[in-house]
Amino acid sequence: MRTLILLACSAAGLLAQDLSPAQVDDIIKKFAAKESDFAKAREVYTYRQSARIQVLDDSGSPRERWEMVSDIVFSGEGKRTEKVVRAPVSSLQSINLEPQDLQDMRDVQPFVLTTPDLPKYLIRYLGPQKVDEIGTYVFAVKPKTMAAGQRYFSGIVWVDDRDLQIVKSYGRGVGLTKKGSDSRYPKFETYREQIDGKYWFPTYTIANDTLRFDSGQDVRIRQTIRYEDYKQFGAETRIIFGDEVKDDAKPNSSPPSNQQKK
Repeated sequence: MRTLILLACSAAGLLAQDLSPAQVDDIIKKFAAKESDFAKAREVYTYRQSARIQVLDDSGSPRERWEMVSDIVFSGEGKRTEKVVRAPVSSLQSINLEPQDLQDMRDVQPFVLTTPDLPKYLIRYLGPQKVDEIGTYVFAVKPKTMAAGQRYFSGIVWVDDRDLQIVKSYGRGVGLTKKGSDSRYPKFETYREQIDGKYWFPTYTIANDTLRFDSGQDVRIRQTIRYEDYKQFGAETRIIFGDEVKDDAKPNSSPPSNQQKK
């Protein structure tokens, strides 16, 4: 069992190691296949998602806030659905939450690069990097083209060199906007942890960014999303994928302790 600790990682910290184009292509195909398996596995899990967006003043203190806590659950008929647990009245005034923002929270920020998604993206190998003693392959990812109404990820992903799954991503959601739109989307980091001994599930997303609008207005925001309490649907006990995991190796579903909680 390995748990990813939140560290500031940059392309400048990449280690020198050459891989042939054939080796890189093979790694990409293998980790996309693993990501496809993970995406299917996550579809049968329930979990709680706690999302919060704050607009900060010049001193960094929150002055506006939006929050939603929801459970991703299954109905009696077995249909996956989102049940809102808590949603206080929003005090956001400086920014508007658009459908694209909510779509990014659901699909882009917990980014998964599956085999069917590969043709949509340009993927460039940057090199290997150690992340909390975990060896990773680092890739730059951006969409080849963008279809109207679709959201995409543009940024960097860190792929565990043993499990061949994404363990960290850094970037932003992108897509075509309406003509004349002044929409802006923050850069974010998403971290994953192993759940049930095999798959790396997203557990924490954070964004600290200043959105610069064409109107000349700059809005500093902080966004956090926590994905907690993963449980496989229909199981009274934990379901183990692959080899059994000992109790003392259970992952912590909360963000690692050395990351300051917002």
